[in-house]
Amino acid sequence: MNKSWIYGIVAAASVATAAPTFAQGIEIGPNGVRVVPQQELRRDDNRSDRAARGEARGQQISERQALRIARGEGVDEVDSVTRTRQAYRVAGVDRRGDDIRVDIDLRSGEVLSVR
Repeated sequence: MNKSWIYGIVAAASVATAAPTFAQGIEIGPNGVRVVPQQELRRDDNRSDRAARGEARGQQISERQALRIARGEGVDEVDSVTRTRQAYRVAGVDRRGDDIRVDIDLRSGEVLSVR
């Protein structure tokens, strides 16, 4: 009878100490390591689910993000940025001095064409 009490106490203690570890997450980012509460993890999961289903309508990349994407495609000097209904068109010059035009999708940031 004495051993069963000891086993019960040990089992209860191990469950009690293991439960809080499931209630939080760890995030490693530019500001270092931080503990993320469970509520915040659930909010992030809901956001990613909505985005995966395409419910994040109205989300568009900014002109600044479009410029970064265009520079990644080889634009060295930007002459103009034009926003159309569905895309940004960045016109400029590449490193060799040739004219270059990059079309970038307004919603996803995907490069549509480089000419």
